Amino acid sequence: MRVNGTVAKPSSTVRPGDRVEARVDRRERVLEVVRTISKRVGAPVAAECYVDHSPPPPPREYVAPVFQRDRGAGRPTKRDRRALDRMRGN
Repeated sequence: MRVNGTVAKPSSTVRPGDRVEARVDRRERVLEVVRTISKRVGAPVAAECYVDHSPPPPPREYVAPVFQRDRGAGRPTKRDRRALDRMRGN
């Protein structure tokens, strides 16, 4: 996570006009702070406090498929886990 181009700690304060960049689920999010709030509020109110400058999400066809195991197959073995990691690109 970055605030105004510098790496930010969780306790970093933001002010109106700051630009916040974060990577969420392999997608780049770029937000500009419009106003700050002093207490926890609901999502609709919080959404009014920033402007989203993020690039559009990739088309659905380019999103990596979700891998699911058969029901009742048990825990994946070490070999299965490594194969899943290779497919996900980790």
